[in-house]
Amino acid sequence: MSEESPEQANVRFTEREALFYHNTIRPGKIEIIASKPMATQRDLSLAYSPGVAVPVEAIAKDPATAYDYTAKGNLVAVISNGTAILGLGNLGALASKPVMEGKAVLFKRFADVDSIDIELNSEDPDALIEAIALMEPSFGGINLEDIKAPECFVIEQALRERMKIPVMHDDQHGTAIISAAGIINACMITNRKLDEIKVVVNGAGAAALACTSLIKSMGVRHENVIVCDRDGPIYRGREKPVNQWQSAHAADTDARTLEQALVGADVFLGLSAAGALPAAYVKEMAPEPIIFAMANPVPEITPPEAKAARPDCIIATGRSDFPNQVNNVLGFPFIFRGALDVRATAINEEMKIAAAHAIAELAREQVPEEVALAYGKNHSFGRDYIIPAPFDPRLMEVVSMAVAKAAMDSGVAQKPIEDFNAYRHQLKGRLNPTTSVLTNVYDQVKANPKRVIFAEAENEVVLRAAIQFKDFGYGTPVLVGRTQAVRDKLVELGVGKPDSYEIHNAADSEHVAEMGLMLYERLQRRGYLERDIKRMVNQDRNGFAAALLKMGVGDAMVTGATRPFGQTMREVRHVLDPKPGHLSFGIHVMVGKNNTTFLADTTCNERPSSEELAVIAKETANVARRLGHEPRVAFLSFSTFGNPTGKWLEPIRGAISILDSEPQNFEYEGEMTPDAALNPAVMKHYPFSRLTAPANVLIFPGLQSANIAAKLLRELGGNTAIGPIQIGMEKPVQIVPMTAIAPDVLTLAVLAAAGITG
Repeated sequence: MSEESPEQANVRFTEREALFYHNTIRPGKIEIIASKPMATQRDLSLAYSPGVAVPVEAIAKDPATAYDYTAKGNLVAVISNGTAILGLGNLGALASKPVMEGKAVLFKRFADVDSIDIELNSEDPDALIEAIALMEPSFGGINLEDIKAPECFVIEQALRERMKIPVMHDDQHGTAIISAAGIINACMITNRKLDEIKVVVNGAGAAALACTSLIKSMGVRHENVIVCDRDGPIYRGREKPVNQWQSAHAADTDARTLEQALVGADVFLGLSAAGALPAAYVKEMAPEPIIFAMANPVPEITPPEAKAARPDCIIATGRSDFPNQVNNVLGFPFIFRGALDVRATAINEEMKIAAAHAIAELAREQVPEEVALAYGKNHSFGRDYIIPAPFDPRLMEVVSMAVAKAAMDSGVAQKPIEDFNAYRHQLKGRLNPTTSVLTNVYDQVKANPKRVIFAEAENEVVLRAAIQFKDFGYGTPVLVGRTQAVRDKLVELGVGKPDSYEIHNAADSEHVAEMGLMLYERLQRRGYLERDIKRMVNQDRNGFAAALLKMGVGDAMVTGATRPFGQTMREVRHVLDPKPGHLSFGIHVMVGKNNTTFLADTTCNERPSSEELAVIAKETANVARRLGHEPRVAFLSFSTFGNPTGKWLEPIRGAISILDSEPQNFEYEGEMTPDAALNPAVMKHYPFSRLTAPANVLIFPGLQSANIAAKLLRELGGNTAIGPIQIGMEKPVQIVPMTAIAPDVLTLAVLAAAGITG
């Protein structure tokens, strides 16, 4: 058997981890959660019989009220028959289910659109049309996916004519909209006009033909477009057969090869195959050529190859590791969001064009500070930024509003929006910026990989996280443990080449002598004998790992899965101190669907002073801002502005005075009870409060209340809990809960590597 290549190993690892991801906790990626109370008999009577009869009768009298009394208006069906799954081909309806579940998750994640995946076991277009059309009463929109051409054209057209709800085949139109936005901006940068550019489209499938149709609708002249399939240009009178949708784009041209077609071309639109565009062809294109190489996962030509051939080119791909990513997630969630919100009867050409222009305009706008902080770099409109970053939170309002307006202007909106300012705020409130920012942080770490020490590498949860850290390109995991035990565990977890992992074992480490001298000098006047130091280095994995970090062997460290937090922190503090002039403390981050709340200090300071509370507030506000939020800080207490009085209020009041003594860049208020900080109805009783909206940063008066609250919310609250996140140490160290699973460990490792933790 031939030796497995690194590329094959990475694919194998990815497959293993992907299966684990889809199987862990509960199979699949979606579940249904009731949006109304279901706790009492009265709740059940209202939800079902007999109370449900009332909306039933109302809908029977007026079908439009289904949008008022059911989830129809925010529900999209993601439908496939599995005949063109990703780049895998016809694998059948059942095999398409993981992809359709994933699409449903993206709808919810990016645009708060509820979605159900439906896999239909038929390749008969007429059967599919009939089945999907019969579902119209259930859904507010239909997203067709992974249906092969040319059947997808027939199915979509028939459904659009028959159904009075939005229908869109995203494989076609999503790619077309995003690439059109990029072309608009690339032409602007290179001083071209759409009605003058010469375009060559390589590929004649669903996406390629949709791209061709859309750019023609936007002003590119028919005679300036040549579409090529694997047999070369599609020209009038060609003997080799084409279907009716391809023949509609037949060109009057003497070109008989892709190479000939590209001579003097301004734009290459590739939706074909890896390596289909040789560098030599690029050299024959017009000055400042515009190249969209969108084959996935390997483009027709890579950006380095294209730049080497033509340094003056602008290039986009479907890849996230290159600039200018053509990613459908920039479009489809927000197109449906806008369409649903005006109860559109269709997604028409005007709405698609509006979406393309909105995306293009967003790329030209100055990127707000919070977005730049979230990505870890400044984006600005130019050759490497003609398409907005996929996780720019402004896409929700910009694209959705443009689509809604276009639906209204083109006459397909049944419920026009009267107040677009109110609609903008509604759209903003649907999303939680933290979810976008965390994704950005992962991308940032990929671009700047780090060495992260995993101190408990013999533990399966920790080792899974370390494997993912390496496989997903975040950097190098530095594993601490007994060498053979770690290697055996790697093999058990399916790693083909365990020797490729860096393992540090105190029993044979070259660093032991140096770290022993370092720690003895540090601790000899704290009651430690030389033999205590040797024991610490040789037997305490946290002491050994922290010493490796202090010596620069790694950039960050993760531990805590096998020991209580207090014990782990004591062991780490034997080696590492807080940053000079800083306070070490912990933050729990509670991530809900629409909001994120930061709780501090939840780990370290039992009874913080006024000065310490002020520092905790400022540093936690900084973390909140780095995660995309405008911080509003509430100092919590059992008392709200002195009612009732108590002896423990002075530290809080002192902290407020300290913050008042110099300008701050965030809102803060206190002392106050949690309801006065979070409940708008209670907040109205205190019109003098400096908080303009409910607080999102909660500073607790002491460790007991903070830690209890954080753990109660984690166990009972239903939100995603991140943390505790340790702030203020001289080196990035994160201590995970003993209940952590691999994704929790991975998240803290990535946050530490990204510098989010300060």
